[in-house]
Amino acid sequence: MSEEKLSKVEIIKKNSRFLRGPLQEELQNDASHFTEEAVQVLKFHGTYQQDDRDLRRELVKQGKERHYIMMIRARIPGGVLSADQYLVFDRLADEYGNGTMRITTRQTFQLHGVLKRDLKSTIRRINEALITTLGGCGDQVRNTVGCAHPHQGPFEEAVRRDLLRLVDETSAKTNAYHEIWLDGERVDPELDRERETLYGETYLPRKFKIGFAYEGDNCSDVYSNDIGIVAHRDGDAVAGYTLVIGGGMGRTASDKETHPALAKPFAFVAPGDLVDVVKAIITIQRDHGNRENRKFARMKYLVESRGVDWFREEAERRLGRKLAPPRELVWRSSDDHLGRIEDGDKVHLGLYIENGRIADRPGFPLKSALRDVIAKYRPTVRLTTQQNLILADLAPQDADALEAELAARGIRLPDAYSPVKLRSMACPAMPTCGLAIAESERVFPKVVERLEALLAELGLADEPITVRMTGCANGCARPYIAEIGFVGRVIGKYDIFLGANVEGTRLNVRFREMVPLDDLVPTLRPVLELYRDERLPGERFGDFCHRVGIKRLNQAVPVSS
Repeated sequence: MSEEKLSKVEIIKKNSRFLRGPLQEELQNDASHFTEEAVQVLKFHGTYQQDDRDLRRELVKQGKERHYIMMIRARIPGGVLSADQYLVFDRLADEYGNGTMRITTRQTFQLHGVLKRDLKSTIRRINEALITTLGGCGDQVRNTVGCAHPHQGPFEEAVRRDLLRLVDETSAKTNAYHEIWLDGERVDPELDRERETLYGETYLPRKFKIGFAYEGDNCSDVYSNDIGIVAHRDGDAVAGYTLVIGGGMGRTASDKETHPALAKPFAFVAPGDLVDVVKAIITIQRDHGNRENRKFARMKYLVESRGVDWFREEAERRLGRKLAPPRELVWRSSDDHLGRIEDGDKVHLGLYIENGRIADRPGFPLKSALRDVIAKYRPTVRLTTQQNLILADLAPQDADALEAELAARGIRLPDAYSPVKLRSMACPAMPTCGLAIAESERVFPKVVERLEALLAELGLADEPITVRMTGCANGCARPYIAEIGFVGRVIGKYDIFLGANVEGTRLNVRFREMVPLDDLVPTLRPVLELYRDERLPGERFGDFCHRVGIKRLNQAVPVSS
């Protein structure tokens, strides 16, 4: 492809010398921020350059530059950390960040508010804890996720081994990361050319997400990934994996051709063939994905334009063998694994973390309470794709004591929260995300509170409805597979989406556009009243909305609402 047709980011990647770019030089200058070229390369190293948007207007009035800050995202395969690793993030959040830790929807931590001058020290400290940020962001395979259920028998351990093997095989091989952040030995980029056989010098056209699930348990929203990998059990062994391909939540509000998509059934593979098949799929996206227009560069658009059959034939050509058809999948639950989980001689405590934000607030010292009990009782820490946290592998007496210590500090177990709150998620949005066009995390708790009150008034307080909010159309909190999705359109206004199913296998559809924040819950009142009055026995809210259809729901809601 001629360079004239390539997007600007593609040219930057091509000229980056395998992700080196100008990072080494710019880290050594006194500027408060990086240049645009460096910003694009930084993403591959797990860092986004942001600025505090709460301060923008006042700084402009004063003729000052923006208050630039860095967001650092780690790569934590499957979301599993040791107690010591968790405590490193806790310390770094206070020493270099804004005092908070953010659990992402991809089972990892983000640190916000790090200054450019502290970036190298922060990344170095993360690496000293045997965790990397390479692959946290950028046009490569991002953090690979999986079911967070803490039970670990032979089957689960085998899936975990396959996940880690796949992570190793699909990680970038460039030496740039060690050179820049860890003062490693400098390597000629031509040597990286020989090693970076999966990605090549321009890596992938866009980000690439892989998720694992156990058949029957879709807590990881496996269909939202570019590749979803579903493990089938054969006693204590892994019978194989069904692969689904072409999922992705992102869309651009101003471009109707962009849209979210759920992954489609692709093939069944034996455990020993998993890595080769996944790498073949990645190379197809590498070679055929759109590198001219980043809006259409995710693999979902390639799958849709060429078709699953073409994709399978191309994968078979590259592999030199036929692929078995996918197995039919049956799902029993998509709920997160929260509460007290008794597991033989171990106990696990799944804690609800509102919107994934671990912070100390007046009357609610969550961050310091977690730090103290993790330091004392040394649990394995498991992050979930629904932004929650599990303290795993505790002796029963330690679990009792830990739970009591949390309760004494006002940290409650999930059974103290409403079903709708436990199934709610929001993206960070303002003031750190540069893409946000509306609030999300900061306003969502009040929206959920109002929704809880309405559900209680209607006699629906026990209904486990999933509700999610994002500050833009990119869909980082996966609003398009929520029974109720709020998606920011402009400051203070949101589109409402309804009708996804709880199994995560059906997208919702837009119900209302440009609804003011304070009108979100009142707009849903007639719909919830209709659900209360006309639902079938045991029918979930999303299934009801899908069954009766948007036209019927619109008839129930006055246009002026």
